Amino acid sequence: MAEGRRVAIIGLDSVPTSMLFGKLLDRLPNLKRMYERGLHAELRSCDPPITIPAWMVMMTGMKPGPLGIYGFRHRKEHSYSEGYIVSSNQVREETVWEALGRSGKRSIVIGVPPGYPPKRSPNVSMVSCLLTPGLDKEFAYPPELKQEVLRLSADRYEFDVTFRTEDREELKRQLFEMTRRRFDVAEGLAKEKSWDFFMMHEIGFDRLHHAFWKYFDPAHPKFVEGNPYRFIDEEYYRMVDERIGRLLQVFGEGCLTFVLSDHGSMGMEGAFCVNQWLEKEGYLAFRNRPKVVTELDKADVDWGRTRAWGWGGYYARIFFNVKGREREGIIEPGDLQREKDGLASRLRTITDDAGEPMKNVILDPETLYGKAVGDKPDLMVYFDDLKWRSAGTVGHDSMYLHENDTGPDDSVHSMDGVFLMYDPKRDMKGKDLGKLQIQDIGPTLLSLYGLQARPGIDGRLIREVVEAW
Repeated sequence: MAEGRRVAIIGLDSVPTSMLFGKLLDRLPNLKRMYERGLHAELRSCDPPITIPAWMVMMTGMKPGPLGIYGFRHRKEHSYSEGYIVSSNQVREETVWEALGRSGKRSIVIGVPPGYPPKRSPNVSMVSCLLTPGLDKEFAYPPELKQEVLRLSADRYEFDVTFRTEDREELKRQLFEMTRRRFDVAEGLAKEKSWDFFMMHEIGFDRLHHAFWKYFDPAHPKFVEGNPYRFIDEEYYRMVDERIGRLLQVFGEGCLTFVLSDHGSMGMEGAFCVNQWLEKEGYLAFRNRPKVVTELDKADVDWGRTRAWGWGGYYARIFFNVKGREREGIIEPGDLQREKDGLASRLRTITDDAGEPMKNVILDPETLYGKAVGDKPDLMVYFDDLKWRSAGTVGHDSMYLHENDTGPDDSVHSMDGVFLMYDPKRDMKGKDLGKLQIQDIGPTLLSLYGLQARPGIDGRLIREVVEAW
């Protein structure tokens, strides 16, 4: 890496290639220039393709299994009902900026999840992420950085918005305001501070897609022509494109810039009631079956007769009731693999509400990752290759819902995010690198600084990127 040259990452959560490289590219002048003069690719996410753990997979080069992070919320040990939200404290692998800090390189990191509480790392200026409870908390390191963030955002910095709401107009206002403030802070810190590596994360795209996909996508099952948010996707993407153009000016000619997303998005077909199906199949038993919609941990489950239950979300997490592991376990440990295989076979036969086959993907963390630590599920299920959510609640009239059971939601996650690399000093002719792997980003970034990732990580170098630099 030439002396004085820098690397910047603009992280856009949940942006699919269909939007950034397809539908909207011609309306985004700054990103189109980067696309046409740089390198681009589909960036395959991790399993599962969830914000947490995906950004840490990207920045450590480790898959979710070795990280021990499988989503925002985790089951607490082997409890039937207790859980916890992942924080920065669960990330024990070294990130790109921590490795750079050890070598004397200075980094600015804004909002990369899970980033709360902000870790104390040498040569790193860090602003915490969407998990931050509020501005009254210590959300920056070093501590004095908090005042800089507040100054640059006019004391109105926002970490996230409440996106599962029917008040879409207020959400739109908050969403655009949050993103503008984030870029205000990013631009200000990039101008005012000395740095070798810069990274920001914007959660707004994820919130836009979840809250408004049915309004701007004519292919969505619930699309209504002539609705007031028909072009909100273009409006938001154009706003961010303009701010990216401003950031590129701040970064200067000597900065290699990446635009990356952790996974993609697509319209939601519906939600499949996994626990009601497990009851029907004889895996889950109730003392008193709920007559109204009820969260499973509040239902009267007969654990002494229950073999398996599931969690809701963009994918299903299945847990087995194992003797000696769960409090009222009934499956002999030696029978667990047979139970997994049997349930996986049944899950593959599930059809959609029209009786059509679903492409249900069933993954076993123990075999998927090679090493799976922490509070992991026994099985992971993508209903119809992620097109259907998993609904964990019970008491519904049908196993097929056409709304999310935890609040309004129009989209689900897809596997492929975006990779875009731009060097203002070179024309790389918009070369398409095909499909890259998310865990390869971290070690590749380190190589740009002449550093090697530690042995044993999952990621590998992306040769085309290293050679282009």
